[in-house]
Amino acid sequence: MKYILSLFILVFSLSASAQQQAAEKRLIQYSGIITDVDSNLVVPYVTITNVSTKQSFSANYKGYFSFIAHPGDILQFSAVGFSKVELTIPEDITENKFTQMVKMKAEIVYLRTVQVSPWATVEEFTKDFMAMKIADDDYEIARKNLSGESINGMIQTLSRDAGEISGINWRLNHDRALNKNMTQTNPLLNPFAWGKLMQMINNGDRSRRSDD
Repeated sequence: MKYILSLFILVFSLSASAQQQAAEKRLIQYSGIITDVDSNLVVPYVTITNVSTKQSFSANYKGYFSFIAHPGDILQFSAVGFSKVELTIPEDITENKFTQMVKMKAEIVYLRTVQVSPWATVEEFTKDFMAMKIADDDYEIARKNLSGESINGMIQTLSRDAGEISGINWRLNHDRALNKNMTQTNPLLNPFAWGKLMQMINNGDRSRRSDD
């Protein structure tokens, strides 16, 4: 019984001593900027984990961070594409704030080469290759556009432009004027002249019959 009581008192004393030491441990304002070690450009949105207290923080888009910590805390900085950095806050800090520049190095990850094939077998590849339609080159496209079938189709579907309409109107007016002039100058082309001639011939025949 005495042994159990002594053990209980020892554990209680150690726990009280640890709590007292934790209470006496100072708090500081830990701040800094995170940059790339090669280019000195800021690294945004880095996750900062206080390994000692199991707390997590995050830097802003300018790589700046600021939070409360204890001297001697172990901090881990991690970001996508960069190697993790682990730092310890110095314990001999006399002020209530501490500023530190953190450098992170870009991490190069080499991935295995992956060969993607859409065909499961050589026979499937051969079948698709033989049925593949090759795109026309510039010469073949020009030949199709200048073929008689293509030109006839465009003639039937495309509307006339202003120059073509003007030429057609000029030809129609010219033909109309030419026919009018030929009708007026040449009596043989006038149907009324032919009717009058036939009437004169009939009248002449009648007059000769009456004379006889």
